[in-house]
Amino acid sequence: MNDSFPRIITLLRTERNITQKDAAHDLNISQALLSHYERGARECGLDFLIKIADYYGVSCDYLLGRTSERSGAKLTVNDIPEPEDANDNVMKGSTLPILNKKLIANSLNIIFDLLQKIGNNDLTNQISVYEMIAVYKIFRILYSANPQNSSSFFSVTDNTFQGFSDASMSIIESRIRSLAAGREIDGMKPLTDTQPLAMSFDSLNTDYQLFASSIMNLIRSAENAMDFTKEKQ
Repeated sequence: MNDSFPRIITLLRTERNITQKDAAHDLNISQALLSHYERGARECGLDFLIKIADYYGVSCDYLLGRTSERSGAKLTVNDIPEPEDANDNVMKGSTLPILNKKLIANSLNIIFDLLQKIGNNDLTNQISVYEMIAVYKIFRILYSANPQNSSSFFSVTDNTFQGFSDASMSIIESRIRSLAAGREIDGMKPLTDTQPLAMSFDSLNTDYQLFASSIMNLIRSAENAMDFTKEKQ
């Protein structure tokens, strides 16, 4: 089958708090056989793939890891809501999470607009992947804080995800730095025209009237967190 199938069927079962014995009974197979499927020791046939997809109410494409949507739908850009459309009211209590979310979202708007201006697909892709891994790391830490959450949610194991994600981010950052400095790396096209990246406080305020204050506050908050802007006593 593939590496995703055992992980996903295990995740679906544990999410619904169904024992392996009960699931095997419902699927009309032995518990031993279901255990083999969940461990990836044996591959199932097409008939069982369809049966277990119906059992959990998901698509075969989802079970095979072909889509992250359980219905099998494939998202387009238009399906993804803008950050401004998010309902901030769901965050109760302190306004700090709402403020930080807006600072980050609005700053990302500037970054991706700049990437669009320079038109370098390789650099855009590397920066996008870097940011995705950063978000992935934080989400996984929060997810794993509750020991009842199933580790089958992720394909990278708990023992290796920290090292793998850190290593990946280091490699990708090196690629980003090389491409931004005009140097080719791993067959990727370097940045040759840096004029669209000419920026100043005034130009940012002119070009990004809605978002300039967000990037300024994000820079200040980040540097305060690093203690780089605090004078030594």
